[in-house]
Amino acid sequence: MKLGANSVLFGGHNLEAAFKYTALAGYDGIELSAINGMSEHLVLDRWRELAPKIRRLSREYDLELLALEQPSQDPAVMEGAFQAAVEIGIPVVNCGPGGKSNDKEAWHKIIDALGNLALIAERYGLILCVKAHVGCSIYNTPTTLRAMQEISSPALGIDMDPSHIHRAGENPVEAIAAVISRVKHVHIRDCKGRDQNPGKPEMQANGRGDIDLVGYIRVLHENGYSGPVNLEIIGAKDYDIERCCIIAAESLGYMQACLKACGAR
Repeated sequence: MKLGANSVLFGGHNLEAAFKYTALAGYDGIELSAINGMSEHLVLDRWRELAPKIRRLSREYDLELLALEQPSQDPAVMEGAFQAAVEIGIPVVNCGPGGKSNDKEAWHKIIDALGNLALIAERYGLILCVKAHVGCSIYNTPTTLRAMQEISSPALGIDMDPSHIHRAGENPVEAIAAVISRVKHVHIRDCKGRDQNPGKPEMQANGRGDIDLVGYIRVLHENGYSGPVNLEIIGAKDYDIERCCIIAAESLGYMQACLKACGAR
């Protein structure tokens, strides 16, 4: 497994700071945030301008470019994300599931949209990943399994985030085992309680919450998963760099311990 961090943790700081401090924390790679309002890192309207800088920073800080995250399903936006990924050398594009939980009409629209985007990703030689998300059409294990059944493109992978599954009232260890055949990316963070919100950034740090992350990572290891496991901490845009670094380092230390406990490192 490749341990990375989504640059959104450093959303209040510039792109080079995200690379520098992710590397200093000891991560293998980085996921670039293209999330408007949460960061100014991979701004898709300017990806051609940013691509050379991103490739340079990847080499300079010895961080593998593991994924990019862009929540919209807008075809024009996603086309730009796919083009940027190919040019920069990013293999996985993560998008949001959209829709609304238990809305039958929204479900069909979302599946059609994701299916069409998967075909475009396939044409670009990329993996498009989507995850269960609180409040959205795909929000738990049953809806994830249904999406897997209805979208057959091999370019569509599942991005698993234990905090969303936990907040859906499920056991993330059982959930990851149920969908592991299509898991191509993992967003990881901890969570205390089952509220809609994941909590303050500090409490999202791995090891701070209620989720059995050792069991979660054990399932990944036992099934031969070797893809990205990217820390995704939201809400830290106003944090100074020291607070962001502490969260990054604490979370990585816990993940390293989980991997060693599983015999994966």
